[in-house]
Amino acid sequence: MSEILKILFICSRNRWRSLTAEKIYEGFPGYDVRSAGTEPGARIRVTEGHIGWADIIFVMEKRHKERMDSKFAEALNGKRIICLHIPDDYECMDPELIQLLKGRLTEYIDVPK
Repeated sequence: MSEILKILFICSRNRWRSLTAEKIYEGFPGYDVRSAGTEPGARIRVTEGHIGWADIIFVMEKRHKERMDSKFAEALNGKRIICLHIPDDYECMDPELIQLLKGRLTEYIDVPK
């Protein structure tokens, strides 16, 4: 039996990009997925617990990694963090955002059809 990969998606407010990524992967075999945001007003704000839980972390923009680095440097030590370079130009579950996410993620993890 293969191990479940724990994936954390991060954006600013956890309302559009990271939440869309989480919804795409909900129930997808082999993955346990969560999402959070880096801003104080985020729907779910990223914590050290999220980081410790995750096997791999995808951030939408470089600034999200920088914010986490400044707040959680020790917890991020040894974590695989990948920037997807997806701007904050989409609403939650926007079909264009879904296609962009799938296109960027395919290099790293299996993507739902």
